[in-house]
Amino acid sequence: MRLKLKFDSLKETKPHEYVSRFIFGGAVTVAAGLISEHYGPVVGGLFLAFPGIFPASISLVEKHKQLREQNEGKDGVLAGRAEASVEATGASIGAIGLIGFATVLSRGVPAHRLLPTIIAAFTAWTVLSLSFWWIRERI
Repeated sequence: MRLKLKFDSLKETKPHEYVSRFIFGGAVTVAAGLISEHYGPVVGGLFLAFPGIFPASISLVEKHKQLREQNEGKDGVLAGRAEASVEATGASIGAIGLIGFATVLSRGVPAHRLLPTIIAAFTAWTVLSLSFWWIRERI
């Protein structure tokens, strides 16, 4: 699958769907903060790594694809699941990049200045994510 941007899909998303993503993501962040206050930053950081908007987003991807297919007279259930699967694959690859980001940041911040460390961490995330995406495209 080729990487492409589809701005017309923004029209499919209704305001209440954005609100649900915002609320879910905010709730996850608040929960991570409370856990961090009680158990410390390492444990809190594990919960902050929870994909705050992914569960809400993936269900909307499936629903929108299913509705598009139904508008064409098709069932759409399998197509919705397939599109959600592709989104989940991308999120998984991004999570691998996030591991690289977190590793560089956690090792670099104590010993180096913050801005160069963040730039190095961003570079690690980019390289890992693009590399795994490239590998996935060729398998």
